[in-house]
Amino acid sequence: MPRQRLAILILLAAVLGLVFFFPAATGLLTDWWWFQEIGYQVVFTREIVTKIVLFFGVGTFTGLLLFLNLRVAQRGVVPNPIMIPLGQPGQRLDVTATVRRLSLPASLGLGLLAGLGATPAWDLVLRVIHRTPFGTTDPVFARDIGFYVFSLPALSAGIATLSSLVVLLLLLMVPIYFVRGDIIIRPRQLHVERSAGMHLALLLASLLVLTALRLWFVEVPNLLFSSTGPLIGASYTDMIARLPALKLTTILAVVAALVLLVGGFRGQLVRYGVWAVGAYIVVAVLGRGVSPQLIQKFVVAPTELTRETPYLQYHIEATRKAWGLDEVETRDLVSEAGLTLADVRSNAATIENVRLWDRDPLLQTFGQLQEIRTYYDFVNVDDDRYWIDGKYRQVLLSPRELNAASLPTRTFINEHLTFTHGMGLTLTPVNQVTTEGLPVLFIQDLPPTSSVSLKVTRPQIYFGERTGEYVFVKTAQREFDHPSGEENVYASYEGTGGVRVGSLLRRIILATRFASSKILFSGDITSASRVLYYRDIMGRAAKAFPFLRFDRDPYMMIADDGTLKWILDAYTVTNRYPYAQRLGDGTSYMRNSAKIVIDAYDGAFSAYVSEPNDPLIKTWAKIFPGIFAPMDSMPADIRAHIRYPDDLYRVQTSLYTTYHMDSPVDFYQREDQWQIPVVDVADGSVPF
Repeated sequence: MPRQRLAILILLAAVLGLVFFFPAATGLLTDWWWFQEIGYQVVFTREIVTKIVLFFGVGTFTGLLLFLNLRVAQRGVVPNPIMIPLGQPGQRLDVTATVRRLSLPASLGLGLLAGLGATPAWDLVLRVIHRTPFGTTDPVFARDIGFYVFSLPALSAGIATLSSLVVLLLLLMVPIYFVRGDIIIRPRQLHVERSAGMHLALLLASLLVLTALRLWFVEVPNLLFSSTGPLIGASYTDMIARLPALKLTTILAVVAALVLLVGGFRGQLVRYGVWAVGAYIVVAVLGRGVSPQLIQKFVVAPTELTRETPYLQYHIEATRKAWGLDEVETRDLVSEAGLTLADVRSNAATIENVRLWDRDPLLQTFGQLQEIRTYYDFVNVDDDRYWIDGKYRQVLLSPRELNAASLPTRTFINEHLTFTHGMGLTLTPVNQVTTEGLPVLFIQDLPPTSSVSLKVTRPQIYFGERTGEYVFVKTAQREFDHPSGEENVYASYEGTGGVRVGSLLRRIILATRFASSKILFSGDITSASRVLYYRDIMGRAAKAFPFLRFDRDPYMMIADDGTLKWILDAYTVTNRYPYAQRLGDGTSYMRNSAKIVIDAYDGAFSAYVSEPNDPLIKTWAKIFPGIFAPMDSMPADIRAHIRYPDDLYRVQTSLYTTYHMDSPVDFYQREDQWQIPVVDVADGSVPF
């Protein structure tokens, strides 16, 4: 019978492993293959290794600390153990013995949970290890901004983790000592045995010391992110009332910890504890709650502008610095110039490129004229500029992407083997219309044909904004390329993108990853086939660069060799810039630190640092060496098409309507507040 039970347990463990572990392992393994394919193994390995170190480090520390405390709490002989009667006569459960037997598995289980809970902090740990100074200090404590961006979040997380662990120990130790009879509740009296009192006093003192550390190293610096006044950052009340209160409660927390230790040593933990903790709570409530409210109401409110003027100046300067507004160049218009024929002739190139077409109606027109089949979509229209027939021309273009959801027959073969890519783009000058009022199309139709010197030689779009599904290429099934009259033209993928299918084991792993048995049994998929996944360019970039934020509007360009490239503007952001104004999501600092280029045919990445002085991108470049190249190494034909990022421009213009005011008085009274005009679009009114 024991052998049968063991066999059943082994079988059950194997089944659970297949159900839960194998799918997770296949996801991890296929991600590793993907990172190998794009050449960014360092991103994968650095994250995984850091998570493993955190898991075992935090898990081992937590489990060991729990086990030691549980063993200390159960030392010695229990004179009157609690016995719980069971169902049958004479059978009783010794609670203390049961708790002792559960100490090791409980410690292992809680250590496992703590280790898993620590793994999401992998980037926090790497940032503080590889941190880069900002070279700018805050105006109150004179600390480098890098302390608030890199070190402070790590300190906060570490102290919070230790505090939670001590609270958990207290929640476990008190019931154990109660069960053992070391804590006795009598009428109007609570007695704690001396050794138990020392143990609990040590835990309570540790919690108070951690509280003192949190107050001094976390709460005091966090005053620079306060929102209690008319600004983001420490205000008059914070500096006059809250800061002294934080310092005082820090000292009281340490004193209370010492008092608790004395009380535990003397066997009077309850008495000493009530006085120590009670005094700390009273001072904390009065100093950090009541006093600031009284000062704000009776001292600051009647003369707010006078009191807050220096802090408003800090806020204005920090916001302008954090959002790059300090680099805005202002110019005065000294007079109104008249427009002459000579002006027109000397600026002919500019006037000839004045845009007549608006993006939204042009997108609809492209759809009506050039989608050609229902399964093609034009997602958006982008501005660009090219040398065309010897002239520098501004144009509008839109890629023609495949929308698998619109296929007439949605089968595995159609969605994943046959209809694998979009095709070409439509391109029009910004300032020309036909006699019918339609756009003049420089590049149009399928396959793309050009009426100008600009040519597309590789029109297939395997990676785009609509390519959410995985596809297999180099299979026995022909790939649909484009329609030609009543017939279809087929092609075969010639690129190097994608993960090789390879052996049967790899095919099983891929079938598990994509939850499709057809991958395993399809005769069209061979060992030489390749699978393309993470094809959506936004998701693809986010997977390769999980530490960056991306502009919502990626744009396509035509390289000199006729291939199609996507350009994504990437941002480094933080919500930890002192005194700086925040967005709705908390962001208080933003830089367009990188330009990401993705080949539309094979999905290859190139990443270029566009803000080499940004401390955040410097830090990430140290964490993941080799994935970024300097902007000077970007090919000239691609560099000619980069633009100022749309999201950053919108944020900066919105902030500048207020933060162009340098004077705290003008800022407080909003004497020179600007407004951005709005235009009507299909979905309502939006900023111009």
